[in-house]
Amino acid sequence: MSVAGRKVAVVGMGGAFPDCADINVFNQKIFSGQSLIREWPKAAERDKQIRSKVSGFINDNDLGIQPIYLVDGYEWPETFVDTSGRIPDVNMSTADLGCVWAMMGTLDSIEMAGWTTEETQSEKTGVVIASGGGGNVIMRNAWHAFFELGKKSRHAGSHMVDRAMSYREAANVSCLIKNRGVCESIVSACATGLGNIGYAYRLIKFGLQDRAVAGGVEGTSLETFIGFDAMQVLSKGFSPAESSRPFDVKRNGFVCSFGAGIVALEEYEMAKARGANILAVIDEYFNNSDGDGDMFYPSYGGQRRLWKGLSAEAVIKPDVVKVHGTATPVGDILELISVVDTLGESGYHVSAPKSQFGHMLGAAGSVEFITALLMLKNQQVPGCINSENLNPELENFQKKEGWEGSMKPAAAYRDLIPQQTISKEINQIVCLNYGFGGTNSAMAISRDN
Repeated sequence: MSVAGRKVAVVGMGGAFPDCADINVFNQKIFSGQSLIREWPKAAERDKQIRSKVSGFINDNDLGIQPIYLVDGYEWPETFVDTSGRIPDVNMSTADLGCVWAMMGTLDSIEMAGWTTEETQSEKTGVVIASGGGGNVIMRNAWHAFFELGKKSRHAGSHMVDRAMSYREAANVSCLIKNRGVCESIVSACATGLGNIGYAYRLIKFGLQDRAVAGGVEGTSLETFIGFDAMQVLSKGFSPAESSRPFDVKRNGFVCSFGAGIVALEEYEMAKARGANILAVIDEYFNNSDGDGDMFYPSYGGQRRLWKGLSAEAVIKPDVVKVHGTATPVGDILELISVVDTLGESGYHVSAPKSQFGHMLGAAGSVEFITALLMLKNQQVPGCINSENLNPELENFQKKEGWEGSMKPAAAYRDLIPQQTISKEINQIVCLNYGFGGTNSAMAISRDN
């Protein structure tokens, strides 16, 4: 059933990005083909305990964040200070590192959007921000103090709960900007970032809010890294810059990274009337579940139904498809085939930003959405670095009985995946993200014409 709704514009963006001081540096590095992945000291110092040693990680001093330690030499900071002075100490005191990034990205997005204080603090302004996981560092700190050192509970800190609760990013952002509208977190594993933007889009489309800041975060966490390393799904055996290899025949896992991506959304006519710089218009958002009963394995059928749902209420003819593309053995090619079987074998290009900064988990969808906004702005598609050789043979899943997709090897689609940045006319981009449990999200955005 078709339900009429309002048009929604993207009017601001910001975040925290590996090896980048701000979004301008991020823009420059992405479109010049640079990798943001480095050897991560926190993993490297564990040497034989961890297989993978690389990450797209953020240094606190890159963003002007200063950790404050209760005791000299203690491993975990008591709090952080924003040396730029934009975030008051009272807000920093309730935030873990991911929350700090979310607040910084929100302030950048609102500044770019040009919202007044009255608009920001309105009952019609929402906050929809979440992370894929988190609270690990805070809990580890409390565990260490209480169980290992035998300290009293107060040594865990009076802000342990608010720094570790599930919707801490949205709560901290809301307390910072003092909005009176919605404050929610929608958690859907690695689809979290795009899913939160999609939910905020629906709030505005159907008149529940007029504007919102939305996105995803994944704060630095060795525990998260260890968990994926234990699953043996992380890349190993390559230099840091060559570790993330979507579609390449030698890919052997993803690079676990950290960051934040926040965007400002607004009802289109309001944004237009006040002369806002409209970065993109959201054509449609759709999400679904695979329904296969498998926690991890990607679903060709689920992805094809995702495309069908996205196309039901909007004209979908993308010039670029921003894929999830994690560099895992099965997921990349299955996703590529679902795209090709939907759109055909020509007329668009495929972008896989994780090749440059790795997989930011809860932040992946929103940081990649920002990358798509920059594609619209620059009229360029960044290359899928390290996708040197695509498999000339069929994948094992294509040989199984019951496979319904294309029977061509990945190498047949080499021309769809540029290896260096290319310039082209880009009017529409489709963004795709998926998560454990079979959750899928898709969003189409266009230039404001």
